[in-house]
Amino acid sequence: MARNGQLSCRHSALRLRAEVLHGIRQFFRDRGYLEVETPHRIPAPAPESHIDAAPSGNWFLHTSPELCMKRLLAAGYERIFQICRCWREGERGNRHIPEFTLLEWYCSNSHYLDVMEQCEALIQTLADRICKGQRLTFHGQEVDLRTPWERISVREAFERYAQSSMAEALEKDLFDECMVSRIEPRLGIGKPTFLYDYPAERSALARLKPDDPSVAERFELYLGGLELANAFSELVHAEEQRRRFESEQAYRCSMGKTRYPLPEKFLAELEEMPPSAGIALGVDRLVMVFADAQTIDEVVAFTPEEL
Repeated sequence: MARNGQLSCRHSALRLRAEVLHGIRQFFRDRGYLEVETPHRIPAPAPESHIDAAPSGNWFLHTSPELCMKRLLAAGYERIFQICRCWREGERGNRHIPEFTLLEWYCSNSHYLDVMEQCEALIQTLADRICKGQRLTFHGQEVDLRTPWERISVREAFERYAQSSMAEALEKDLFDECMVSRIEPRLGIGKPTFLYDYPAERSALARLKPDDPSVAERFELYLGGLELANAFSELVHAEEQRRRFESEQAYRCSMGKTRYPLPEKFLAELEEMPPSAGIALGVDRLVMVFADAQTIDEVVAFTPEEL
């Protein structure tokens, strides 16, 4: 029987992927994190307006392990991480795939600035492990991984790269369009970039900044114009979280999207969660960077179209 050429040509990428996964686990174990596994199939996903969950019977395949992992924090687990499969409907393209792999980690008594430093240490450690050193090439651009990495607020990024302010873009419902077309392609060029302090309207589960409640303690990490991670200081007030979920639900309904049940057990336990920070990092995209791949298809064993 003839070999499948598309599958055969991924040998080097899948070996690299395996080494990255091994390195991630070693990094967190060395720092006292407990690896956990939470269910993939859940009764209620977080009702975020821009993320659609895949139905599984009367339940849903999780879009992230976030809610279950936060319940573990509330139960007293202080440092946890997980590498798992996640699903999001309607996400397919050169950088998106509907079934993908996320790395998430959470730490009690920390905030989003701490997670920035953890990101730097993790990616630098992985780069050394796979013999890339502290410089790599991604899509024709050399990226220097040595610290300090660039840090720029969302408000500053709009002033620098967009043709409107952050407030104007939100008012005209052009925030996402400006981000995708004008800002994101300019981030992480030469150095990785932390884009931080997102508007409160785009931060459904994040803590607001005490000195500026118009923005949240949230960041995204970019390398070579590619978003790798989304992180924030966690909101730990149940009633405020319920209000935000209800607002997201109302927006989903106005767009004709599925109305999800609220995650009541998560909300009931949220008050027990200590001040914490967490992050979701796309493993497929991280492997894309290390492999200098043009598309996500090159770094996964199977695409949906091959099944």
